[in-house]
Amino acid sequence: MQVSGDAPVLIDRYLRDAIEVDVDCLSDGDKAVVAGIMQHIEEAGVHSGDSACSLPPYSLSPDIVAEIEAQTQKLAFALDVKGLMNVQFAVKDGKVYIIEVNPRASRTVPFVAKAIGSPLAKLAARVMAGEKLADLPAVNPMPANYAVKEAVFPFARFAGVDPVLSPEMKSTGEVMGLDKDFATAFAKAQLGAGTRLPDGGTAFVSVKDSDKAVILPGVRQAVELGFKIVATDGTAKYLEAEGVPVERVNKVAEGRPHIVDRVLDGDIALIFNTTEGWQSLQDSKSIRRTALTERVPYFTTAQASLAAVQAIAALRKAGLEVRSLQSYHSLPAG
Repeated sequence: MQVSGDAPVLIDRYLRDAIEVDVDCLSDGDKAVVAGIMQHIEEAGVHSGDSACSLPPYSLSPDIVAEIEAQTQKLAFALDVKGLMNVQFAVKDGKVYIIEVNPRASRTVPFVAKAIGSPLAKLAARVMAGEKLADLPAVNPMPANYAVKEAVFPFARFAGVDPVLSPEMKSTGEVMGLDKDFATAFAKAQLGAGTRLPDGGTAFVSVKDSDKAVILPGVRQAVELGFKIVATDGTAKYLEAEGVPVERVNKVAEGRPHIVDRVLDGDIALIFNTTEGWQSLQDSKSIRRTALTERVPYFTTAQASLAAVQAIAALRKAGLEVRSLQSYHSLPAG
C-alpha cells in the first residue's frame, strides 16, 4: 500500500471506558478563570447533553483536576477568548485528552452558574464589552457542595423507542440535585428527573464483559443493602465466581419465563443493563422498553449503576432535606 498526499490514511483509536469532563471557562485575554469542572457519570461516548455530571468532580484525583484546569487556561489564551469557552476532555489511565474546544457559551453554563452561585452570562457579557475579570466579582469553581445534573428524556411519549444512551442526543431537559455529598445529590437529581430509587427488592444485572469488574462493587453493596440479585447466564457466572449470591434468569430469546416476564410481574425493582454490539443491543431492547413502561428504574451504563447504589445507601442512611438554592451558596467550604 502506498501512502501519499493524494491518498492519506487516517489511523484513529476509540478511548474505551474513558471519563468525560466538561469545563466552562471565562477569559478576558489577560486572565482565564475556570468556572466549573464537571465530571460526567456516563463514560465518554454518551452525548454530553444526555450524560449526568457532577460539579465538583466526584472521583477524579486532585492532580488530574489541576491538569485539566491548566490546559483549559492555556487554551483560552492561545485562542484569545474574550468571554466564555467550553472544553470537553477525556481522562483515560491518568492521561488527559482534548475532545473539542468551543470558544462560546455552552448548554452547561446555566447549570454551572446555579451550582457555584455566580452570574456567568452577565460576567461574560461585561468582559465582552471590555471590562476585566480583575475588576469583577470572583468566581469559585469548587463549591462547598456537590451539584449533580441529570438529563430528562421524552422516552415515555414515544411507543417502541429504545431508551439506551448513545452519541446521539435524546434529552429534552435537565434537573439538578444539590447536597453535601455526591451520592445524596445524585439521588436528588434522579428524583427530580422522575426516577424513584427503590429501598429494596430484586435487582436485575446484565452487563457487557468489560463492565463486569466495574459493576462488581456496586452489586456487592446492593447485596449488603438487602437486595436480591438476578442475572442472565454470563453475568451470573461472573458474579458467582466472585462469591456474590445470584439467581439465573432467562434472556428473552432463551424462552419463558424470562426477564421481561419478571419485570411485568412486578418482581424487579432495579435494572442494570449495559450492552456492546448490535445484536446485544437488539436482544436487550425489550428489557429497557418494559422497564420504561412499568416505571422500573434502569441504568444503561456501569458508572451510573454504581452511582445509583451509592445513592440508595445514602438515602437509607440520612434521607433527604429541602433547602433553598441560596442556602447552599452561603455555606462555608469544607
